[in-house]
Amino acid sequence: MDNLNNQQEFTDFISNLGNQMIKAGEIIQQNANRMWFDMQRQTLMMTELNEAMSALSSHPELLQRYQQRITEGFTGQLPVTVPKKDRRFKDEQWQQAGFAELSQMYLNYCDATTELIEALPGFDEAKKERVLFFLRQWLSAISPSNFLMTNPVAIAETQKTGGANLLQGMTNYLEDLERGQGLHNIRMTDLNAFKPGENLAITEGKVVYQNDLIQLIQYSPKIDKVSERPLLIVPPWINKYYILDLQPKNSLVDWAVKQGQTVFMISWVNPDQSHKNKDFAHYVQEGVIEAINAVCETTGAKKVNTLGYCLGGTLLGTTLAYMKAIKDNRVTSATFFTTLLDFTHPGELGCFLSEEQLEILRQQMDVEGVLDGRALALSYNMLRENDLHWAYHVNNYLLGKEPPAFDLLYWNSDATNLPAAMHHFYLKNMYLENKLKEPAGIEINGVAIDLSKIDIPCYFLSAQKDHIALWESTYLGARLIKGDVTFVLAGSGHVAGVINPADSGKYSYFHNTELKDSSDEWLASAEQQEGSWWPNWMEWLQGNGGRTINAKDPSKGKLPALEDAPGSYVLKTL
Repeated sequence: MDNLNNQQEFTDFISNLGNQMIKAGEIIQQNANRMWFDMQRQTLMMTELNEAMSALSSHPELLQRYQQRITEGFTGQLPVTVPKKDRRFKDEQWQQAGFAELSQMYLNYCDATTELIEALPGFDEAKKERVLFFLRQWLSAISPSNFLMTNPVAIAETQKTGGANLLQGMTNYLEDLERGQGLHNIRMTDLNAFKPGENLAITEGKVVYQNDLIQLIQYSPKIDKVSERPLLIVPPWINKYYILDLQPKNSLVDWAVKQGQTVFMISWVNPDQSHKNKDFAHYVQEGVIEAINAVCETTGAKKVNTLGYCLGGTLLGTTLAYMKAIKDNRVTSATFFTTLLDFTHPGELGCFLSEEQLEILRQQMDVEGVLDGRALALSYNMLRENDLHWAYHVNNYLLGKEPPAFDLLYWNSDATNLPAAMHHFYLKNMYLENKLKEPAGIEINGVAIDLSKIDIPCYFLSAQKDHIALWESTYLGARLIKGDVTFVLAGSGHVAGVINPADSGKYSYFHNTELKDSSDEWLASAEQQEGSWWPNWMEWLQGNGGRTINAKDPSKGKLPALEDAPGSYVLKTL
């Protein structure tokens, strides 16, 4: 929005803004039930914070040191050095007198308060980890960069536009609130810039099978000769499958097809209340196994290769153990992208999952039938709160600007719901109780499963900076498998480490075919290679692909083509 040039423009804008605020109030009122559950979770967080504060009363020496540190910060006894790497304060306007001291005092306060809790002796370590996480969220929220009067960049923008940035920022906030149905669903990209089937998920193919949970896409070949064994990809259902097929320049699917793979992709339904009773066993049977049945039927293949990404990998591992137990040997190999099979170290996600928090979540899902994908997306974003939440708060609301168009962030914003029964089983049995790693710890369709019985070649790809599936934890899962395991460690994080095209020249990866007793030992003896790991994986996959055969178009398979890719399931938005 340009400067407000006259009184009438200002009056009209305020009137429109008032109407929007009334609508926002109605949205909040309609979602009072959801907000009540959010308050229960916040109460639990505050209870644990208060317990830590009470425990500090028994350690006056810690409090005395803390008070001295804080006093030094507020009285200017500490040098003013704002770290350049902190993006919140990177603008040169933060070097102005007053603002430089303010940011330094804030950073000193953050460091001192965090160190105080870290030094607290005799406090339950699991609870301390949660307290530190909640404390970090609070400290990030009170950053002077998040408020108009303490952010010199926002003040300068307000002076420049005559306040139009603040009015536009309020409009942006109300639109986010409306789109999130009461949730703070902050916009991270231009949501009108992309659409699956038009400029995302455009690799050609056909939907060749469909049931209540999945559509199965078979992609059209791009070369005449292909590997005999098709590749079935099991993506996570927390987000939509097209993270692996964004645009041709960064599509793993498009690249794999060009390498001579017959690729099939599961596209999960975006569940509603009618799916509330779909549990983990349904995702095994109606998801992966029925997809394997369809792949084999339409191609005539006896064996298939498989790939699972994140939660899709956890599901794939569960399915392979189940198939082994029922003597179904149709899977030749498995690839796992950033996959947890052993949840001993779940990372900061575990901070959301105490017994008490899980019970509140269960009650909410019993009422709503699903876990709203927007709430889950917010939880994931808060693992990197300054980059994935507060930076957009400043850009969208204080500066009144639009976020740029970015395909990966559009995908991240295209949330999906999770059925109540499935998600509760997953959180309780895997994240909270870590039963998947135990022989017979979990039953699927009444059959006890054991990951150590999986004896096929497996390729594990993890990422060094993954904040969702810590690579040290994914390594523990790789060691559970009996078959020949190749472990590869890519650079970057949970998504960028995976979506790293072969010709990108970005990052590097560590490769070691020998699993050691610990992740540290493995890394110490691993060989570092420059560039993308994609070619390394393709060489491994082709080694498990069988002989070379003539490629076949999806429309000429034994199953009829139902519709063009990307299909209709992926188009359903919240």
